[in-house]
Order: sequence, then C-alpha cells, then structure tokens
Amino acid sequence: MDNFFSSFTGIAERFMRYVRMDTQSDPASSTIPSTEKQLDLSRLLLQELLEAGIHDAELDAFGYVYATLPSNVTLALPSICLCAHVDTAPDCSGSGVKPLLHRNYQMQPISLPDDPSIVIGPDEFPDLLTKRGEDIITASGTTLLGADDKAGIAAIMEAVLFLMSHPEIPHGNVRVLFTPDEEIGRGVDHVDIKKLAADFGYTLDGGPLGSLSDETFSADAVQITIEGVSAHPGYALGRMEHAAKMASEIVASLPQEHLIPEKTTGRQGFVHPTKMSSTLEKASIDFIIRDFETAALQRHEEYLNKLVSRIVAKYPNSRSTFHVSEQYRNMREILDAHPLAVQLAERAITEAGLTLQKDPIRGGTDGSRLSFMGLPCPNLFAGEYGIHSKKEWVSVQDMQRAAEVIVRICELNTHHG
Repeated sequence: MDNFFSSFTGIAERFMRYVRMDTQSDPASSTIPSTEKQLDLSRLLLQELLEAGIHDAELDAFGYVYATLPSNVTLALPSICLCAHVDTAPDCSGSGVKPLLHRNYQMQPISLPDDPSIVIGPDEFPDLLTKRGEDIITASGTTLLGADDKAGIAAIMEAVLFLMSHPEIPHGNVRVLFTPDEEIGRGVDHVDIKKLAADFGYTLDGGPLGSLSDETFSADAVQITIEGVSAHPGYALGRMEHAAKMASEIVASLPQEHLIPEKTTGRQGFVHPTKMSSTLEKASIDFIIRDFETAALQRHEEYLNKLVSRIVAKYPNSRSTFHVSEQYRNMREILDAHPLAVQLAERAITEAGLTLQKDPIRGGTDGSRLSFMGLPCPNLFAGEYGIHSKKEWVSVQDMQRAAEVIVRICELNTHHG
C-alpha cells in the first residue's frame, strides 16, 4: 500500500468542527451521560455516519454511538473496533472553544491571543521540534482545545470514510464506538459488548506520533471516613477530637519524596488524595492508588491504612473506616494473551514509515476496561499534547497519520482470515 496520509485533507476542518462543541463531562452528575451537551456531538457523528451510507449507525439510550463498516471480502476475519470518547475533561473549561490553525509552523513559541501570557513552545513541548512545516491547532487561551479525544474521533471518521470510498482496499468488519464520560471514569459502564461483536479493538486516545500503548496503570480508589468528637470550643478540653485536623494530618504525613504524583515517573506508582471534605465531627478523604503491578496496589493500600490507623489511634473516642474499590486494571494482563491487536498496530505503524514508540500509560483508557470486558484494546496515537489544559495542541499531520495507521491495520487484518 502506497503512502497516502496526505489523502485525509478534510481532517483539520472536521476536527475544528468537533472541538467547537462543548462536551465537558461532570463527575458530580448522576445522569447517563453525565451532561446532555455530550449528545450534541454524538448526534452530529450519527448524522455524518448515516449520510456517508453507514446505515446501521445508532445512538443508544446511554449516549453510545455504534456503527459498522461491513467487510468487503469473503474471508472470515476478526472484527475490529475503533473507539474514541466524545467528552472533554472537567479540569479546564470547554465552553466557547475557538480553534486556531497555525499553518507552516516554524518552531516559534505560540502566544494565544485571548490570553497572551499562555505560550506554547518547544521548551515545554519538545515534540514541537519535530513539527517544522506542519499545521498546528491550538485553542485561543481561555479553554482547553479538546484534542483529547476529538483528534481520535476525527481520525476514526476520516479512516472509515476513506475505506468506504476506496473499496479496492480489503478489510473485514470494522465496528465504530464513540463513548461519553470517559474523562470521569464511566466511559464503558454501559457498553453492550455482545452488540459490539468485535474480536479486538483500538482506542484512538494517545499522544506522540507513532506511539502505541499496550500497558496502563492498575487502579483502585480508597475512601477514608473519620468520625471525631464535637464539643463547644470554649469547653473542649479533654473532649474535642477534631476530624478535620486528623484528615489534614493524614494528608500531611504522606511521603514527600516518593509515592506521590509530583515525585514519580515511568513505572513508579503513587498514592494520591483527590478530594477532602471535613467538619469538626466528620471528615472524608478520597484517594486514587496507581501502579503498573496490580499486586503493588495492595501494598500501597496497606501502607495508607496503617498511616490512617496510627493517626486516628491518638484520639481514643474517634474511629475511621477504610474502603477500597477497584477502578481498572493493567490492560497488559489481557493483551499478552491476545497479541494480534498489538502485532497489527506495530506493523501498521512501521509500514507507514513511522518510528514505533511503546510506552506505558500513566493513567487509564476506555481500552483498559474494555480489555477486561472481553475486548482486547490497546491505545493508538492521535497526536494529543498538553491535554486537560489551555496549552493543548495537535498537529494536523499527526491526525492524518493516525487515520492512515487505522486504514493499514484494517488492510493487514485481511492476512489473518
């Protein structure tokens, strides 16, 4: 197959159309999806798929878009799922995104016009040093961009429509899945794996060109509650046991040079408080526990539990609870037993003339949970940088390359009938 990444000429316009839509998810919401506005993009994607001739495209009651590009060969082939999420992170405003296209980038720092103090440059993002002459898209300085994960959506849409218009490229069944609420950890809560009917898949939710991730953190959540003893402050001697002070001491007693996100990298795990609420009588602390080795989670949790018990024990009339809940597991545990998805992606990336980069994700993707739901699902690059911030940016050429790799994977899959 010849090099054809420049064929995806509409991807910049498509991407900018998507990011103008506010699709921020809300962790405090109990609705499904968590925000109605996510459905604005889901409905647009449904419309675009139907208009392109994918007649089984549907938007279900939970906000998932399902669609099928039918096989054009007679071979019995594995069915591939392509997945991306429509929501953007709650960490930074996604309302009123104004995407800016910076053509023919020449390595200069990019000052964002709506807040010139925000500068995107090679000092902070060394990957920009490889983007000379490319077209860079940023937001304007008051919002995130939404490349996470609308770059992935744009790449999937371009690849699927390219395959539809080029029937000479053989492929098996290609299933498309667009999910809501990935950024708040609910992205695949209601995926119908039976309806999806795929043998393996890919999330398009990664960063650097040529990157492929087949490993994520394993993840647990811990909630600690503390019940202290209330008393009038004027008559508190020997009576008051302040829950808020106990919670503060727990957080302050965490290591300062290891086991925290600020001091860890690579394959190092961490223990991280994400939320604390407290009064004199009652306090709660939410933690996330992360490590690439699932067994290490228990060690981190035992350490934290002992720390809590030691501090609360100093207050004889107070008590605490320690509750652990599983969030997701390292997808590598599944992918090692189902290697085809990774093998096809590795070959597609190298045949596209790219340098394969395999790095573990210090986080999770929808693919982490999909893998344990029966759909082995590594993560492919989509060119996302500076995510969850006003400095988010993407290269148009990276998105084109991501679409090319998808097409190559689908064609290479025909060798496995």
